[in-house]
Amino acid sequence: MTKRILVTPGEPAGIGPDLCLSLAQHHFDSEIILVADPEMLKMRALLLGLDLIQLQQVDLNSAPQPHQPGTLKVLPVSCGANCEPGKLNPQNAGYILKTLDIAIDACLNNQADAVTTGPVNKAVINDAGIPFTGHTEYFQQRCHTDRVVMMLATEELKVALATTHIPLRKVADAITPELLEEVMDVLMHSLQTDFGLEKPRLLVAGLNPHAGESGHLGSEDEEIIAPVIQQWRELGFPVTGPLPADTLYARHWLDQADATLAMYHDQGLPVLKYSGFGRALNITLGLPIIRTSVDHGTALDLAGTGHANNGSLLVAIHYAEKMAANRARHAN
Repeated sequence: MTKRILVTPGEPAGIGPDLCLSLAQHHFDSEIILVADPEMLKMRALLLGLDLIQLQQVDLNSAPQPHQPGTLKVLPVSCGANCEPGKLNPQNAGYILKTLDIAIDACLNNQADAVTTGPVNKAVINDAGIPFTGHTEYFQQRCHTDRVVMMLATEELKVALATTHIPLRKVADAITPELLEEVMDVLMHSLQTDFGLEKPRLLVAGLNPHAGESGHLGSEDEEIIAPVIQQWRELGFPVTGPLPADTLYARHWLDQADATLAMYHDQGLPVLKYSGFGRALNITLGLPIIRTSVDHGTALDLAGTGHANNGSLLVAIHYAEKMAANRARHAN
């Protein structure tokens, strides 16, 4: 059954519109719909020399059809102000959030199967007087979800995070049994339903160097992390850890795993981005809907130049397709 993937370009002054326009060069088994301003897309297409692309307005009540090269389906939303590549304008902050709202509501109402988001600039949205900490938190709030988990992935590696955007000095206090139980519950459930893994093999990083060195370098690994891991092992799941983070990402460990869980942002993501930047994606786990995203920022200096790399967007869309198919199979 053909899936419907909604794509929000993100910041209109960034490379998001460029990347979305490049989708016209590709074939997808799913229906791809941009939630965006058609006039903004036309102006950017002219700037990039892509004026032969056909923009088609779409009705979400119609049956989805596979994406065909040379065309782009658009669910129209008007920008708040003129958009010039590379120049942020707070007047377009409301437009950015409206595209997200439309995409989220369509998925919640079963009119679409997934959302793939382009990059936004958090600062300019806040400059418009709108509190905004990021896509992850926005989707969590709009979907009324108690706990979500951020995971970045490539075809070879999946890294989930126990904590995300908090100062390093606060990480140890944030790692509690309750937090880890909630995070691992969301992570394991998503690996089953969205990735089709009946018994996910998970590697869990320790918090301290050498995973605490038997308590000599910190007690958190033995007293907090290990007991939560043991709970999952007693349920029959192949969960290993806590492992020293400096060796967890060695090939002999990764060959035995479907995913890894890092305790904080810069423990796991530097490895993933080193090995797969430009072909990785960000996934928000735990939502009632599927949300994937690019792994990069707005790249204002590349907007309108034709030099933006669409690799991450393509991976994010393909993951959204696979996750939607897996979730549908699991539901049946």
